[in-house]
Amino acid sequence: MINLTTGTGPVMSIALILLTIVGQVILTSGGQYETNRKLMVGAIGAALQQIDNPLKVTFLTDCWTQEQRRHVYTTIGLLAGQYLYRFTSSRNATIEALFAVLDEDIESHQTLIVLDLSCNASERLLLEAGARLYTKLRWLLVDSRLAETPNWEQWQVSSYLEVLNHCPVLVSSEVFAIIYESDHAVRVVQVYRVSPDSELLLEDYLRWRSDVDGVRMVREDLRIEQVTAVRRQNLHGHTLRASMVITNPETIHHLSDYRYVNKHIDTITKVNYILTNYLAAYLGASVNYSRVATWGYYNSTTGLWDGMIGELVHGAADLGSSPLFFTTDRIAVIEYLAMTSQTRSKFIFRSPKLSYTDNVFVLPFDTKVWACIIAVIVGSSLLLLLTLWAEWHVTGSEAANPPTNADAATLSPNLRDIFLMMYGASCQQGSSMLPLSCSARAITMLIFTVLMFLYASYSANIVALLQSPSTKIRSLEDLLASRLKFGVHDTVFNRYYFTHATEPTRKALYEQKIHGGGTGGDAFLDLDQGIERIRHGLYAFHVEQGVGYKVISETYQEDEKCGLQEIQYLQVIDPYYAIQKNSSFKEHIKIGLFRLNEHGIQYRENAKLYTKKPKCSGGGGKFVPVSMVDVEPAVWIILWGTGLAMAFFLTECLYLHVKQKWAGFVK
Repeated sequence: MINLTTGTGPVMSIALILLTIVGQVILTSGGQYETNRKLMVGAIGAALQQIDNPLKVTFLTDCWTQEQRRHVYTTIGLLAGQYLYRFTSSRNATIEALFAVLDEDIESHQTLIVLDLSCNASERLLLEAGARLYTKLRWLLVDSRLAETPNWEQWQVSSYLEVLNHCPVLVSSEVFAIIYESDHAVRVVQVYRVSPDSELLLEDYLRWRSDVDGVRMVREDLRIEQVTAVRRQNLHGHTLRASMVITNPETIHHLSDYRYVNKHIDTITKVNYILTNYLAAYLGASVNYSRVATWGYYNSTTGLWDGMIGELVHGAADLGSSPLFFTTDRIAVIEYLAMTSQTRSKFIFRSPKLSYTDNVFVLPFDTKVWACIIAVIVGSSLLLLLTLWAEWHVTGSEAANPPTNADAATLSPNLRDIFLMMYGASCQQGSSMLPLSCSARAITMLIFTVLMFLYASYSANIVALLQSPSTKIRSLEDLLASRLKFGVHDTVFNRYYFTHATEPTRKALYEQKIHGGGTGGDAFLDLDQGIERIRHGLYAFHVEQGVGYKVISETYQEDEKCGLQEIQYLQVIDPYYAIQKNSSFKEHIKIGLFRLNEHGIQYRENAKLYTKKPKCSGGGGKFVPVSMVDVEPAVWIILWGTGLAMAFFLTECLYLHVKQKWAGFVK
């Protein structure tokens, strides 16, 4: 008995010790599991806070239990405020449906996806996510297996890199991962790569740790810059592919030499070639250029885009270094970023003389002045008629016959004679008849004096108006209704936009003035030929402003640079710099272009290559000769007057003939 007790006593003691150790290990493991889980869930909440409150949080954690989901919801709700939560299954059968729901969400840029790598199909989901990894959506990768082991420190970032090694987590991606740092701290990092073939890079995002006293957990921001594109500004020598439009083969030899002779050729490409090189230097990248002949237009037969847009659409280029017009059909296939060259194509023409658009013979006086002149003439005529009537009445009362000195030069009191006299006075031609009395002669002298001043003012204004340019052509409708001839600079985009015009006025202008143009052929001309026709006047030439003004400033006399007008035809805004649709470099390039503008580099390059509208410094220095168009109203008055006189003459002859016939018949 004693031996048995004594013999089994050590064995029982050892068993009790082993049970105690196992129990402590179990308790320790359970406590460590709870600590790990709290750290992970707390890190998720801290990430939500620092991401600046996304509206929607989608958990792709179908392997979580209801208890785990409830714990995450309550913990994150306390840490990061109230969010719109959604727990979604990521099983194989629902991946496509999940992507369809995410793509249809117009607020997808405010969505954070929490993906548990320990759940089924999580790696497959990442591989099939494609562009969703670096556009709009944010991804937070966790692994719940970490909370199930006390050796959490064995799980480092290399495990996440192994999962993401074949995924397109490009430079614009927002992919977060939680890694171990200490027993009381974890770190959230971001994973990205510059290009699909480059190595993965890491950047610290935040640290979730306990405070000095160990009482509460705090969030520590580890970001150098808050904006992701600014933090990842350096592209580490990555080669960007840029497509540029060159219409003249010689341009390739003068892209950056600012050569004055031909700076008007492919100017927009030259300006943006220099800006693109500055942009690449800002981003720490290099550029490889490809050349195309057109900006790119949609071919309805093949269903493909050609030119520069074709290279962007088909992935042959990252940048469109020749800015292009902003049109609705291009929005769906390329991304417009910034306006780098403020230039437009317009109709440029010399303002025609005022006589081409108005009757200069009615312009010297205002309508009210004309009314006052007519009132003065009528009033003076009536007063003169009354005076003459009184004069003849008095002399007639003293003798039965009119005055003995009355002859054909004496003005008689009848409307016909007075009208002829007033008409002669208005035209400063004098009168062959004069009144006899002093009062009537005083009125006549006054009339001649007043009308003399009016005639002098009228003549002076006529001379000035004949030398004045017209400002009546202000819109495309006015241009269409004018007597100007038209021409268009023969470029690819001009031919495309003019031939595809659908707006009624623009379509009518092309069909009536340009297509055929009254010469039997299309009015698409070389630059020098069109500018020379502008010089001769009554000609509107559609050309890019900077290009046209460069030739005008070199070839025109100073007085010929005056009176230049512009009217826009194309229904587009200034050209925009464009890149691939859904490009991972979008924010980097946009920020870079904005900084080039803010620092004045963009303005400097445009000012060096684009010529502004020349100033008028010789206005009034050259007399414009009077042409038949200027005196057209006077010619029409002569023709109408001659016709009216002939009509009266024929009427009188007919009346005399009928009267003689009637007299013979009566006899």
